Amino acid sequence: KNKIVKHVEEHNLLDKSQHGFCKGKSCLTNLLEFFEGVNKHADKGDPVDIVYLDFQKAFDKVPHQRLLCKLHGHGIRGKVLSWIENWLKDRKQRVGINGKFSDWRGVTSGVPQGSVLGPILFNLFINDLEKGVSSEVVKFADDTKLFRIVKTEADCEGLQEDLTKLSDWATKWQMKFNVDKCKVMHIGKNNPNYTYSMMGANLATTNQERDLGVIVDSSLKTSTQSAAAVKKANRMLGIIKKGIENKTQNILLPLYKTMVRPHLEYCVQMWSPHLKKDILALERVQKRATKMIRGLERVPYEERLKRLGLFSLEKRRLRGGYDRGL
Repeated sequence: KNKIVKHVEEHNLLDKSQHGFCKGKSCLTNLLEFFEGVNKHADKGDPVDIVYLDFQKAFDKVPHQRLLCKLHGHGIRGKVLSWIENWLKDRKQRVGINGKFSDWRGVTSGVPQGSVLGPILFNLFINDLEKGVSSEVVKFADDTKLFRIVKTEADCEGLQEDLTKLSDWATKWQMKFNVDKCKVMHIGKNNPNYTYSMMGANLATTNQERDLGVIVDSSLKTSTQSAAAVKKANRMLGIIKKGIENKTQNILLPLYKTMVRPHLEYCVQMWSPHLKKDILALERVQKRATKMIRGLERVPYEERLKRLGLFSLEKRRLRGGYDRGL
């Protein structure tokens, strides 16, 4: 693995659009690049179309021989390539139902999920996915989205041409898009609402999409995501309240920090609330959590924060203190 990673990094093989399993990149960098790209057009009043793509069993579909061919093209050869080939080949699987099993069959496709090497090989395999595509593309492993300004019908046709190129790529490399799960989001009041298609089927439209765990709304407002974060956090807080009898600071505070607060701050740099109602709704969760601690039930919120060594969630967002534990 180390030799392959070193080779990939030294030769800068991965396209900058890839954020999955890449050093220094994450779901957050993916979402920030995407949201910034869409907003820079939307802020000017330009309509934008986003297409969320869905590969069908992406990691399981990668054909071994074509993968090895691509690795060779990326300069991974000799003993390293032979080792990868030996690692992939001679795998067998069978299906079991109610104690009855099918015959063993050889596996000729797929990179093992859960392995250290699998994601790297997959990234290299789909690295040229958007070659020749003019729309902006952002990827997290197989999670792919593309977008572009659609002021005119010609712009829409350009996006459609890109979708056709992606379909052709999938056919060539024996991959498949799950067209039923590929969605189009139209942004902007003057959007022409063009109908796009892939593999002969029209793509469904959506006003809301969960993108790497964050809800993206066609209005580009973040209230829906804020509400979803509050709901998840409150649900977890309710479980803790019912399940934990010892509500001392030593017990509840670590549980809050590890099981509740992360829901309120997951990729919050991308969806940080601006409306007062959303800011207050997030803060109420921490108020509720700190009030559950024995001995602090009647203490004012600001004083509770001081005693617990915490900042308000709003202050944490402003100072970026997510790694300080405060």
